[in-house]
Amino acid sequence: MRLSRLRHTVQYASFLALMYGGRFGLRLGSAVPCFSCPYVPGCGGYCYLMGLQGYIGFGMSFAVAKGIGLLHALAYFTLFVVLVAVFGKLWCGWICPFGLIQDWFSSVRRFFGIRERVIPFETKQRLAYVKYGLLVYIAVIPPLATAGLIHQDFYLPFCGICPGKSILPLFAGETSYMTLNFDNAVSLGFSAALLMTTGIALVGMFFKERFFCIFCPMLALIHMLKPLTALRLIKAPSSCTGCGNCRRVCPMDIETVHREKTSRDVQSEECLDCGRCVESCPSGGALGIYFSKLKLFASSRACAAETRKIR
Repeated sequence: MRLSRLRHTVQYASFLALMYGGRFGLRLGSAVPCFSCPYVPGCGGYCYLMGLQGYIGFGMSFAVAKGIGLLHALAYFTLFVVLVAVFGKLWCGWICPFGLIQDWFSSVRRFFGIRERVIPFETKQRLAYVKYGLLVYIAVIPPLATAGLIHQDFYLPFCGICPGKSILPLFAGETSYMTLNFDNAVSLGFSAALLMTTGIALVGMFFKERFFCIFCPMLALIHMLKPLTALRLIKAPSSCTGCGNCRRVCPMDIETVHREKTSRDVQSEECLDCGRCVESCPSGGALGIYFSKLKLFASSRACAAETRKIR
């Protein structure tokens, strides 16, 4: 089975499990390292970013009094770390339901023959800091809401502006997050901001492949745990012919894999572990996906020829 075909199979299976698994008893908790939104009725597991906001806010204050909240937070953080250590960024490129929706938008664009918009490299470098800014936002705001210094609607600040909250529930028939909330001024502000980020995300996802991943704080959080991750994208620089296929097929427009001439570890911050670069590389063994020292998949001329033929 071709790697891309296997990835698509896993993507669809993951989408069904994470979006609808709760209706059939699947309960994966709140440590899922991808956008599996708790606002989807009957979802099979929750995005860790939601739990993280709660743990940083109410959980930490509760821990001071009882000690239970801290243990609960540490248990889910440990589970999150283990899941990232085992699967790495496969959560982004293979499992994330929101990632699959982005891929659907790209497929529609290609179907109509519309060219993908290119974001200049310097601009992408600057935009990449946004996801780390969002992590700071997630860390700073919830404790202020818990302490009563700001409105309680700031308790889950990232969820209030995350386009996953409005888009993913649509696949379960929930449309309320696509409307303005007039309960109070803060709710109105958050719902307006949500509609704005949703609109930007929808347009961006159509014209640029994996557009939202550029800003995704989950991707940043997973990358921060890279030293613990066993999954690696490895290059044999001496086998590289410099054809540039890896750069052309990368949904994140990553240059590192093509440019690197000395280092073997070429898994950059933006990499989603989708494997397209490996599948498209015609040089045998020049690129490979490894789990620790175990080679899972390696580039070959035959695989590259088949991939090129299909595309």
